[in-house]
Amino acid sequence: MKISAVIEHDDAGYYAYCPELPGCQTQGDDIDEVMVNIQEAVELYLDTLDVHERKELLSKNIMTTQLEIKVA
Repeated sequence: MKISAVIEHDDAGYYAYCPELPGCQTQGDDIDEVMVNIQEAVELYLDTLDVHERKELLSKNIMTTQLEIKVA
């Protein structure tokens, strides 16, 4: 199965979360660390759900894109 992960970067490091899974989030000092951490967070999160909860949360189709915006 596939899960969407959003990764943000700022001066403190990296932050990742999964929109399909409310509260499933983590952080890391670099991209490799945050990728390992979000993978683990998702696996642990899914282990806490029953079959029906899993099916409901994972039935969402989330897409992301970037917009180019002019700022005055």
